Amino acid sequence: MAKFDLTISVVLYQNEIDEIRSLIDSIAQTKLSYKLYLIDNSPANDLEIFSTEKNTEYIFNKKNIGFGHAQNIAIEKAIDKSNYHLILNPDISFESGTLESIFSFMQSNKDVGQLMPKVFYPDGNVQKLCKLLPHPFDLIGRRFLGNSKLIKKRNDQYELSNFTYDKILDTPNLSGCFMFLRCSALKEVGLFDERFFMYPEDIDLTRRMHVKYKTVFYPYVQVYHEHTKSSFKNTRMFGIHLCNMIKYFNKWGWLFDKEREKFNERLFNEINNPRNGNS
Repeated sequence: MAKFDLTISVVLYQNEIDEIRSLIDSIAQTKLSYKLYLIDNSPANDLEIFSTEKNTEYIFNKKNIGFGHAQNIAIEKAIDKSNYHLILNPDISFESGTLESIFSFMQSNKDVGQLMPKVFYPDGNVQKLCKLLPHPFDLIGRRFLGNSKLIKKRNDQYELSNFTYDKILDTPNLSGCFMFLRCSALKEVGLFDERFFMYPEDIDLTRRMHVKYKTVFYPYVQVYHEHTKSSFKNTRMFGIHLCNMIKYFNKWGWLFDKEREKFNERLFNEINNPRNGNS
């Protein structure tokens, strides 16, 4: 029998104290029983001050071992302690009742293996985080080929610009900033692939989950995310992004990926089908 309603893991790397304080305060509002794992990839353990928080375990790795590897350390500790595991970015915040609403939905929908809520920027604009599975051209075009009509059309398709973010959507590509996972499903499909240091590990896990379970965008609760595209602003981070996307396409296929074609076609048809009215 599960010890907690929910386990939660957050990977840290030289974060601001106030940022982590805000996240922990959001989590602490819940009436669900929970265990929080803080996995610190920072070079120094300054964030160990949060180890005394309620139901919190602090794990210091002494170096940056990557997002997926760090998350796996926590997931392996947590996976038999609850029926659900939540992966959060440190720059997430949400209101009271958010986790309870998601928990209730997952309890009633056993075919859902993973859920992402509606995510907003701090200014109130929706972050468009539901996407097709990427084709190499989608990423090359966005980065290098400017704003031509062809690139804009391709990017609009990749980012599902026709989706209104007001319906439940079963999609194979969800952001890793908030991943609410069913532990039994996670055991079945496996944890993060540690060959990815960071960036495509959430795409990889979601598409593996999508093969056996629904992986849904759930619009009826909301969270806030201080999101910045660091790889667009930082040459080193872009290099890491590029290296790991090469590993991703080496794994799944570059120009030919039958599963990508099948999932993307089904998703594209669902969005453009007026009968799409899931609730």
